[in-house]
Amino acid sequence: MTKGNHSLVTEFILSGLTEKPELQLPLFLLFLGIYVFTVMGNLSMIILIGLSSPLHTPMYYLLSSLSFIDLSYSTVITPKMLINFVTEKNVISYTECITQLYFLVFGISECYMLAAMAYDRYVAICNPLLYSVTMSPQVCCLMVAGVYSMGLVGATTHIVCMLKVLFCKENIINDFFCELSPLLELSCSSTFINEVLLLCFSAFNVLLPTLTIVPSYIFILASILRIRSTSGRSKAVSTCSSHLSAVAAFFGSGAFMYLQPSSSNSMDQGKVSSVFYTIVVPMLNPLIYSLRNKDVKVALCKIFQKYQSSLK
Repeated sequence: MTKGNHSLVTEFILSGLTEKPELQLPLFLLFLGIYVFTVMGNLSMIILIGLSSPLHTPMYYLLSSLSFIDLSYSTVITPKMLINFVTEKNVISYTECITQLYFLVFGISECYMLAAMAYDRYVAICNPLLYSVTMSPQVCCLMVAGVYSMGLVGATTHIVCMLKVLFCKENIINDFFCELSPLLELSCSSTFINEVLLLCFSAFNVLLPTLTIVPSYIFILASILRIRSTSGRSKAVSTCSSHLSAVAAFFGSGAFMYLQPSSSNSMDQGKVSSVFYTIVVPMLNPLIYSLRNKDVKVALCKIFQKYQSSLK
């Protein structure tokens, strides 16, 4: 028994993505490959930005923070899921479950990091003469601190309320990780406050960044249309399209997961959505920002050239 909340349940069983044994090994290999690619991609992005002085700008400082969030977010979930693919019983202790739930703070932080990056692009394109002042190193540090603070506040609030929830008999979580909605389904006590908080925080964490991102891109689009230079317009569109792709992938899947009524059908649909925004999106972001960003490509080529010259 967990003394903190007088719960009879000391461990949970994760139902996972599928109950078909023949799919366990193929899925293990698939998600292992995705996770390895996620780690390598995001670590490479962080290291590349750190080593390349031309990338020591606010835009890439925020991008390296996004890569750290993606790396951390994926690491909180994927390794446990991979272990569950090759074990007979997908068990997670109550303490591990609550800990995993808390560190999903990185998901909340990503919402605000994408908003911060949208604001950075707005300043760079709409007010280029004031960019160095508006996006100074101090401002960037405060923005990143604010991003993590919003995540910590949300996570702490959810965990404090979750510790008051009782789990008596049911312990099978209809998901591949400890997510709030499936956990609340197992409660034998009132979860009204938890559900209201979940809905309010989910809506707030989607709407507030959206209210930053959408106006930013409206002004950005207006500015791009006024650019007469074809090369200048192309560069602005290229930079913004990468960020918009990341925003659409993350917010689209996240909103589908959270902003819907609880039901067994929606829970099963939510598994597919949660796989996308917790595992696939962290893998895609380094690809989006590297393949569609000329500065990153140039910096990468210079790093390879220095490495090759050092071997000679």
